[in-house]
Amino acid sequence: MSKTIVIAPVRKSLTVNATQARAFEVFTNGIDRWWPKGHSIGATPLRRSVIEPRQGGRWYTVHEDGSEAVVGHMLVWEPPVRIVFSWEIDAQWKPDATVASEVEVTFTPEGPNVTRVDLDHRGFESLGQEGGGKMRGAVDGGWPGILELFKSEAER
Repeated sequence: MSKTIVIAPVRKSLTVNATQARAFEVFTNGIDRWWPKGHSIGATPLRRSVIEPRQGGRWYTVHEDGSEAVVGHMLVWEPPVRIVFSWEIDAQWKPDATVASEVEVTFTPEGPNVTRVDLDHRGFESLGQEGGGKMRGAVDGGWPGILELFKSEAER
């Protein structure tokens, strides 16, 4: 009999002073302006981050040596309402599509220039109990600071 593990999702929310369309655009097309260069899965330092704007598109990073590393793929692309992407990173912070967790980000208008952004990072079970728990802990502590960088850029 196999044992099924369940690891709680990580959920974060914040409000940005920007329209829904601007928040979505900054999160996706503008990711290179706010994603921290020190948060990288490549072999050399990060030069830029790119999200290909379509379902099936990649979120990838380009590094100083010219190599690319895939962070994930856009599973759902519904501008300006939501995106869902795979997070193809293992517990050692290396690219690995075989252990992908999943991130959903929704953009909900709360006023003419205010948008609530909800992030749900789930599916850590694909990394196994130990790896999934390690990744969950890391992103639970990491997303708040990263989302604050996004907020600052969206509110410019």
